[in-house]
Amino acid sequence: MFIQLLSTITALAATVSAHGYIDNATIAGTYYDGYQPYTDPYTSPLPDRIFRPVQGNGPITDITLIDLQCGGYTAGGISGSQPANLTGGPVAAGEAVTLSWTLWPESHVGPVITYMAACPSTGCKGYLPGTDAVWFKVAEAGREGTSDVWGDTPLMYAGNTTSYTIPSCLSSGEYIVRQEIIALHAAYSYPGAQFYPSCHQISVTGSGTSTGPTTKVAIPGVYTETDPGVVYDAYQAQTYTIPGPTVYTC
Repeated sequence: MFIQLLSTITALAATVSAHGYIDNATIAGTYYDGYQPYTDPYTSPLPDRIFRPVQGNGPITDITLIDLQCGGYTAGGISGSQPANLTGGPVAAGEAVTLSWTLWPESHVGPVITYMAACPSTGCKGYLPGTDAVWFKVAEAGREGTSDVWGDTPLMYAGNTTSYTIPSCLSSGEYIVRQEIIALHAAYSYPGAQFYPSCHQISVTGSGTSTGPTTKVAIPGVYTETDPGVVYDAYQAQTYTIPGPTVYTC
């Protein structure tokens, strides 16, 4: 049985290149394990998570697939868009959330981008946004000028984390948070950029009245094959334009 399980895990890992995913989060002082793609699917009962499933530690390269939203491997029949069975928090609007990725490879330079989407009044546990325009950007970190320092550079060192701040004007309720790294080491043309999305569910408290900007984006749909942030030579000393909408501010 053990050998069979090991073979299954190995086969799944072989479908994608080894890179990384979000391992855990700290929300309002509480630690939450991330979805563990190489153990969770083989654990009975399934572990309770606030993170939606991801297919593994490899990239999404087709920006038209639903996989771009929260991870997934459509070709292999693995959906990463399914809701998690828990919601993190509560956490007050205006507070920061810390996310810890698995150790990131030094060659995979690129931006770290964070989006949010408000869930319906029934909550996030049964909510699938599909291709609806419900997402808005709340944080981004790209290239520092023309240097070798990128948004994901801190994650290339053990123990380092990334974070986002919940807009202080957001209304109370449940939200999906989507953070991604776009690795640009092979982004000379499309499809070359590698997308590593991960989604988790949180409950936000506060007296705000906003659910984000009036104009939101769909994922997939937010990026095109010709975006300068998607097709880009990371080995040239040139500025970088982070793709997607502007960061929402209250």
